[in-house]
Amino acid sequence: MKISVVVPAFNEERLLPGSLRSIRAAMQGFDRFGWASELIVCDNNSTDRTAEIAKGAGALVVFEPVNQISRARNAGAERAGGDWIFFVDADSTPTVELFLDAAEAIRGGCLAGGSTVAFDRPPRGGALAAGIWNALSRIAGWAAGSFIFCEAAAFREAGGFSEELYASEEIDLFRRLKRLARREKRAIAILHRHPLLTSDRKLRLYTWGDFFRFMARTAASRGRTLRSRKDCFAWYDGRR
Repeated sequence: MKISVVVPAFNEERLLPGSLRSIRAAMQGFDRFGWASELIVCDNNSTDRTAEIAKGAGALVVFEPVNQISRARNAGAERAGGDWIFFVDADSTPTVELFLDAAEAIRGGCLAGGSTVAFDRPPRGGALAAGIWNALSRIAGWAAGSFIFCEAAAFREAGGFSEELYASEEIDLFRRLKRLARREKRAIAILHRHPLLTSDRKLRLYTWGDFFRFMARTAASRGRTLRSRKDCFAWYDGRR
C-alpha cells in the first residue's frame, strides 16, 4: 500500500512550513502499517517562496499555472503514485492520530472520507460556524476540502475535482463519490475523534456580512457564483 499526500498551495510561505512539518510527522503513522508514502505540493502559480519551502521540506513540487484550487488538487493527484490520495490544505496541521484514524477507515473498507475541523484561534462565532459545518458534514457525508482521503482509483473514476467550480468543489466531488460508494456498497467515513486543526484566517480577513452576501447570491443564482473566481473572492483575492 502507498499513500500520496497532496498539498495545494498558493502564496503560502507563512503557514506552509508548519503545515508540512505536521504532515510529515503525521505520515509516520503509515509506517506502523508498513505503508509507503510520498508528499506532493502543487505550487498554484505562487509569487512567494512557496515552491522553495516545499522543496526544502523534501516534497515533490508540481506546478499549476491557473490559480484555482480544483486544478491545483487535480495537478497534484495526476502525479500521485499512491493507492490512496490524501488532500491536505496548506493552512492546516493534521496530527498522527488523525492519519491513523484514516488508515483504520481504509483498512475497514471505506471508499473515501474526511474529518471534522477545528479552528486554531477562532474569532467570535468561529466555533459555532465550525460546529454547524461539522454536524452537516457528518450527516450529509461531505468532507471539508481542507482534509480529504480517497481511493485513487475511485477519485479518478469520479472525475476528480470539477474545474468549472471555484468553491464548494469538495461537496461536488463527494456527491459523485457517494454514488460510487453506494454502487460498490462501501462507506464514506467522516472522522471526528481527532478534528483537523485549520486556519481561521478567512473569518478574520472577511466579515460575516461578506459571507452572508456571498451565500445569498449563491442561493439566488442557483450556484452560478461558484463558477466565478471574482465572486469567490475569499478564496482567490490573494489576501493572507
